[in-house]
Amino acid sequence: MVDWSLAASTGALLVRGGPVVDREEAEEAVAELRDLTSEAEGHVRELTGLGLDLPLLPAEVVDRPGWVRSAAAGLDALTGRALPEAQGGPLAPVLAGGAGVQTGLVLAFLASRVLGQYDPFGGPDRTGQLVLVAPNVVAAQRAMDVPGHDFRLWVCLHECTHRLQFTAVTWLRDYFADEVERLIGGLAGRDADGLSDLVGRLPDTIKQIGKGKAGGAGLAELLQSPGERAVFDRLLALSTLLEGHADFVMDAVGPQVVPSVELIRSRFTARRKGGGLIDRVLRSLLGVDAKLRQYEQGAKFTKHVVDAVGMDGFNAVWTSPNTLPTRAEIGDPAAWVRRLHG
Repeated sequence: MVDWSLAASTGALLVRGGPVVDREEAEEAVAELRDLTSEAEGHVRELTGLGLDLPLLPAEVVDRPGWVRSAAAGLDALTGRALPEAQGGPLAPVLAGGAGVQTGLVLAFLASRVLGQYDPFGGPDRTGQLVLVAPNVVAAQRAMDVPGHDFRLWVCLHECTHRLQFTAVTWLRDYFADEVERLIGGLAGRDADGLSDLVGRLPDTIKQIGKGKAGGAGLAELLQSPGERAVFDRLLALSTLLEGHADFVMDAVGPQVVPSVELIRSRFTARRKGGGLIDRVLRSLLGVDAKLRQYEQGAKFTKHVVDAVGMDGFNAVWTSPNTLPTRAEIGDPAAWVRRLHG
């Protein structure tokens, strides 16, 4: 469906350059980001109790084109298992190329905003890779005028939490991949009648969006079949949990480790909501604004549960897929506490 090689080359070609940084400052930022990941993950392990016996590993520090190539490779690994090797007939290469160019444009837009990520399907062996985007970390720190060391460590705390979620919770990676496979497989498997039904529902869907009833995911969600919606709900609940848990942890590690954490959080939250009109429209179309709501909702869920039953009680969430919160429970964490802890 997507020529990922073309997506990577297109995105890397079109991505905007980073901030102007002298060589010494750039080398210092890269070295510190690489070193801080081990320190950050140690703090996360101490707070959460996850992955205490795992090796402490550094991150891969990249520039914006490097992130594009890494993201494209990870997405290729994740989505490739959901689709047969050959489909679409003689026009398949043309369609995949067009999709690759469009995806490259999206990756180029996102590449100037992403500070880092843990990709459970990234890396040379596709078993997981933590990536930090040095120019974006430097640009964000400068724009917010916050202490450089504190901000870099704070970013590493978030991304190392994601790495622990997927490495300490051994079933999570395959569960996530299986759910994505179900969702993509359902979308790709629609026959002509299914596509006709989708098109027929489009006008009503647009009206729903106009009335503010699109929910957190907008057009894509409203166009789903009931079966696709069930899978989507599970994926949305999971991603909200993962992002919110990481946001909670990066702040909960506390002022003892990041003295300026309150200043960083307040300015970072304001920065997330900013941007010009075109930027806000693009963020909305690409689902970035929905992603930002996930941070807030997931952090509220995590805080409520930790306050109610402690970190050990919260960690029951990682027992199996059956102990993950549902989409409804993300908005009603007390219901999850009652289900798991009586």
